[in-house]
Amino acid sequence: MASFLQVDGLSKSFGDLVLFNEISFGIAEGERIGLIAKNGSGKTTLLNILVGKESYDSGSVVFRRDLRIAYLEQDPIYPENLTVLQACFHSGNEVTDLIAEYEKAMNSSDHSNLDVILQKMDILQAWDYEHRAKQILAQLKITDFEQKISELSGGQLKRVALANVLITEPDLIILDEPTNHLDLNMVEWLEEYLQRSRLSLLMVTHDRYFLDRVCNEIIEIDQKQLYQYKGNYSYYLEKRDERISAQNSEIDRANNLMRKELEWMRRQPQARGTKAKSRIDAFYDLEKKAQQVRDAGNVQLQMKGSYIGNKIFEAQHVYKAFGDIKIVEDFNYVFARYEKLGIVGNNGTGKSTFIKMLMGEVAPDKGSFDIGETVKFGYYSQDGLKFDDQMKVIDVIQNIAEVIDLGNGSRLTASQFLQHFLFPPEKQHNFVYKLSGGEKRRLYLCTVLITNPNFLVLDEPTNDLDIVTLNILEEYLQQFKGCVIVVSHDRYFMDKVVDHLMAFQGNAKIKDFPGNYTEYREWKEIQEVLEKEKELAAKPKEERPQNTSPKTEEKKKLSFKDKREFEELDVLIPQLEEEKAKLENELSSGTLSNDELLSKSNRISELIEQIEEKTMRWMELSELM
Repeated sequence: MASFLQVDGLSKSFGDLVLFNEISFGIAEGERIGLIAKNGSGKTTLLNILVGKESYDSGSVVFRRDLRIAYLEQDPIYPENLTVLQACFHSGNEVTDLIAEYEKAMNSSDHSNLDVILQKMDILQAWDYEHRAKQILAQLKITDFEQKISELSGGQLKRVALANVLITEPDLIILDEPTNHLDLNMVEWLEEYLQRSRLSLLMVTHDRYFLDRVCNEIIEIDQKQLYQYKGNYSYYLEKRDERISAQNSEIDRANNLMRKELEWMRRQPQARGTKAKSRIDAFYDLEKKAQQVRDAGNVQLQMKGSYIGNKIFEAQHVYKAFGDIKIVEDFNYVFARYEKLGIVGNNGTGKSTFIKMLMGEVAPDKGSFDIGETVKFGYYSQDGLKFDDQMKVIDVIQNIAEVIDLGNGSRLTASQFLQHFLFPPEKQHNFVYKLSGGEKRRLYLCTVLITNPNFLVLDEPTNDLDIVTLNILEEYLQQFKGCVIVVSHDRYFMDKVVDHLMAFQGNAKIKDFPGNYTEYREWKEIQEVLEKEKELAAKPKEERPQNTSPKTEEKKKLSFKDKREFEELDVLIPQLEEEKAKLENELSSGTLSNDELLSKSNRISELIEQIEEKTMRWMELSELM
């Protein structure tokens, strides 16, 4: 495979903070690499170095000559006066530059180089550029191509930038959190698009299903060093665990040797001189190794839970709409004690509005939310907390609580609490503006949990959090002795945390589903198949697909056995169709348990196969009648 990029001995630091030290890796044609590291370890900095937006201390970054590269930044910026479609021509890539050159030549009296330009236009398929741009924008739910960039939300702007990266079909794309601000359908579309394409890529994402299905290599920055794993995310987890276990064993052996060496060092007379200098030097090397404590980055969240009563909240005949867009209509719901509810749906279906109504930030048009007296909310908003950038990290927490009660007589100071969230003492005295985007999100999570809530409402909590923090947050939520509502596009996170879903389907249509996201997705696919079956059954008989198998010139006479089979099929096929219709009604009732739902869904699949097989046989026999 051709080498696209080679990085050798790359180091980067900001003052005393070393992000990575002498790391080396390469990207070859066809490789799809996921970059994993804790927040603040330099993921975005590394991507910016690769595309020339940031300098580095030492090492080398070498791209193949004439390599076409596209970069999706975490926070893209475009001139505000551009329209959406104009922004797609603003990126300054090879195709847009060629289109600009073509337009300049056409508006000029000098057409001497037009033949060369036209030939290049054919090679790069530049004639189809606008059509491809509109297709990809539509997949990303951007349909107003004349809308001004200044009118777009941050999420819409990120999607325009993503479309811009994909349109030109470069040799290598570099993506920084591509799934942020995409709804579940868009994430799955992008997943399939990248799987089908021949693009090579390097990306940073916290979406673990996305990593598992798209990437064929993982690189990890850990303790300022880089580790490579030739496989997807599942393979990485397995091999990383083996690496950590081996490192811990090595540290244990070093500690045992340290005890022996320490005894020897203490016995040395001060005037021994250089006679045992090599052994003394070896001691200090061993001491260094023994002091390496594997910091797995565990965010310890074992907080004391506040008492919560039986009454949580009741939604009573709630209506909400924005003009013609309906969010909820005559919505009623009784939230149960210790319930863990996930909310999913496309962007614009009202998920965040629903949460804001519950929290009292948005008033319903009609109806009410009746909230229990013992409920104490902890609200993690999608918009985030607006920190004072000139405050120190420790001051942000101390302004909420100096000491945190863990229960059983245990207490933590604000500083100790922050250490559990991967903010070591030296970082606690940094100003907020020095934190990375993910570290700010982690600090915001601290401010929510430190208040000791018994009902957590988390609106897109996974955006910008690293995978280590996500794992610990998932574990905490699984053990949390209270209620949880989570709005998230992170399928992996939802599968691990929630016990049922509320799917916002648009136009005030809401489906309450007893299961996690993967189970909901499987159920949804079955429903789509059933809908097609219903549509086919509703068509007039002459419009249905006809059996096109050639008839034999001479009809074969039916045997007695064939006649009996034909008569049995005449009775059996309607019975199977009746059973299928009954199961379809039960599946749509919303009253089935998770196990019943899966069992009946499997039975429907069996029935469809049997009906098709029996119908085909009935048609074969009918030809001979």
